[in-house]
Amino acid sequence: MAQPDQKKFFENLSGAGKAIAVLTSGGDAQGMNAAVRAVVRVGIYIGAKVYFIHEGYQGLVDGGENIEEAKWESVSSMLQVGGTVIGSARCKEFRTHEGRRAAAQNLVLRGITNLCVIGGDGSLTGANLFREEWSGLLDELVQQGKIDRESAEKYSHLNIVGMVGSIDNDFCGTDMTIGTDSALHRIIEVVDAIVTTAQSHQRTFVLEVMGRHCGYLALVSALACGADWMFIPEMPPADGWEEQMCTKLSENRARKKRLNIIIVSEGAIDTSNKPITSEHIKNLVVKCLGFDTRVTILGHVQRGGTPSAFDRILASRMGVEAVLALLEASADTPACVVSLCGNQAVRLPLMECVQMTQEVQKAMDERRFEEAVRLRGRSFENNLNTYKLLAHRKPQSELPISSFNVAVLNVGAPAAGMNAAVRSAVRVGITEGHKIFAVNDGFEGFAKGQIKEIKWGDVGGWTGQGGSLLGTKRTLPAKHLEKIAEQMKANKINALLVIGGFEAYLGLVELLAARGKYDEFCVPIVMVPATVSNNVPGSDFSIGADTALNAITDTCDRIKQSASGTKRRVFIIETMGGYCGYLASVGGLAAGADAAYIFEEPFDIRDLQSNVEHLTAKMKTSIQRGLVLRNENSNENYTTDFIYQLYSEEGKGVFDCRKNVLGHMQQGGAPSPFDRNFGTKIAAKAMLWISRKLKETYRKDEGRVFANTDDTACLLGMRRRALVFQPVVDLKNETDFVHRIPKEQWWLKLRPLMKILAKYKTSLDVSESGQLEHVVRHRRPEESEGVPA
Repeated sequence: MAQPDQKKFFENLSGAGKAIAVLTSGGDAQGMNAAVRAVVRVGIYIGAKVYFIHEGYQGLVDGGENIEEAKWESVSSMLQVGGTVIGSARCKEFRTHEGRRAAAQNLVLRGITNLCVIGGDGSLTGANLFREEWSGLLDELVQQGKIDRESAEKYSHLNIVGMVGSIDNDFCGTDMTIGTDSALHRIIEVVDAIVTTAQSHQRTFVLEVMGRHCGYLALVSALACGADWMFIPEMPPADGWEEQMCTKLSENRARKKRLNIIIVSEGAIDTSNKPITSEHIKNLVVKCLGFDTRVTILGHVQRGGTPSAFDRILASRMGVEAVLALLEASADTPACVVSLCGNQAVRLPLMECVQMTQEVQKAMDERRFEEAVRLRGRSFENNLNTYKLLAHRKPQSELPISSFNVAVLNVGAPAAGMNAAVRSAVRVGITEGHKIFAVNDGFEGFAKGQIKEIKWGDVGGWTGQGGSLLGTKRTLPAKHLEKIAEQMKANKINALLVIGGFEAYLGLVELLAARGKYDEFCVPIVMVPATVSNNVPGSDFSIGADTALNAITDTCDRIKQSASGTKRRVFIIETMGGYCGYLASVGGLAAGADAAYIFEEPFDIRDLQSNVEHLTAKMKTSIQRGLVLRNENSNENYTTDFIYQLYSEEGKGVFDCRKNVLGHMQQGGAPSPFDRNFGTKIAAKAMLWISRKLKETYRKDEGRVFANTDDTACLLGMRRRALVFQPVVDLKNETDFVHRIPKEQWWLKLRPLMKILAKYKTSLDVSESGQLEHVVRHRRPEESEGVPA
């Protein structure tokens, strides 16, 4: 890793004299176009020639018009399009030596020695073989007189960088593949639609999702919708599952649950390796229980539609990293694949990832299912463990005996995913043997005594609900400390789980300060960040921010589309976030904005003038739409109205302007799959921490819990690659309390990417890039999986 005093900047790297080709291969996946766009624009930005290869490897073998030089404008309006605009095809010829020789000839004739391949493990394996054979293929072409010796020497080695585009998330080495999040969006949209119809009729639905060899989509969608039962290839159900499943379904129906959802991966098998089909499950339920049961096979719906904000950002970041890797590659560098680890882009040797992916299949073929799950990686394993914790209610006799009472409350503004977090916390708490109490309306409700015990069944169906079902207020506890202490004493509360935004963080600071005066607050307290603004110190991500990003991205897509076919137009869009520019910056990257104004990066009239001039120049090309985002508190004088009027005046005769304030639509709506999943897992982890701290701080001689050390009041947050518990006291130095934001924010490093992709000359620090890492087989259990930028 580069040392801080040896900073490496993107603009110092030159692609002059180099040629890069990009192709998409295998099954299509949403987000592939964003990756192609990033490769093309960043390649051109650094002075390289960039080529599209149409129709995947088939186009590489056929050559001719299939290999086309790309221009900056060629990738305009691609970001929001699903599938792959440059085409993909299965290619038998490339599997032959002759086919690869023809492909090599087509590349050499155009001077292309840098190849960026976006596809699955088969496509990437083919690329690696091509690279290994390269010098031999060139020798053969010289002997056949198809190229001259000089060309063979000039283009003597081929650099390969892969990006994984696959909706199945079945590639080892990356937490998320391009397209997976968008596929989950499609599945969850269907589930949410089915929930409404099924509840009307008391129905059981069997949903079949894609994943012939990998159960990731089935697993995460089951987790995100609270499915009653799930079948995946990596975990065949134990013998006698038919009876167990039917018993569970009938118990749920007896508890007045009007809907049962069973999710089946298309590759699901039993312990004898026999397929478990959706039709078989339906017949079983009808025969044993007589329930009205329907089957829905989602099929190619999962591959379709517009890419999610996550996939656009992931693909854009990977595209930039891929060009960087190609620029730095030498004859000795192994072919690499750009992966996501936590919230970081990393490079891994391509064949290490491919071999590990093949090992998973081998383990499954040999029925070593536990090992297959472990080889799938930490993301898969964490999801599976959390699903097991939440899905199956243990009989009372099997639960540990605990005399502890834990209170759960929401504080601050509502955020999509809060309810999924509450459901998870309640169920894990009950499984741990605790009594869980729900507090309505935050600290204000706490002071008024709005507290009651909440049971397992009370939180059924909560994962897909937006807002806060418990009710939430911004009120801080300072004015109500005495009353809250009384309520904690009256209800014998031994621990607190607070789910919320910046007010929740301030609330913890106040409770901590009050421990000296009130013993009642000397209990384990943990906070889980949930706010659309993503402005909580100690965490790179907050529950709710992903849903808000998708709302912004969807709206920007529609607004841009509204201008198609009309005259040149620039849209000024105001986002939420308080003083935090996360939504404006990352939303800008996902929506393909030309500029995003934020508080953290001060701007003046000269910057505004420069942006107007940039857009004026852009409008003279074939691109006739502009998009400018402004964070609501970015500047008290340069308001959205001011910027709109300035652009309108300066753009006269070239473009006209429209403005749009997105407002609270960013806060509402059903939570995205990511927010459901993140909320579920982070709250489960928080509750397990509470259980551990309760045991550690229980004083037998006094018969009570007493916790007054700094490490008993923590915030659980995502930091780079891991979920970590951080004492709230330690986070005070990292906080700008006046503007309610962390002093340092990781996503500021992404802002230059947006500027580069919008054709601005800017500085991009790439010091953290460049090290080729290795696939890790045994990760530390506290590490958590990939999350969107």
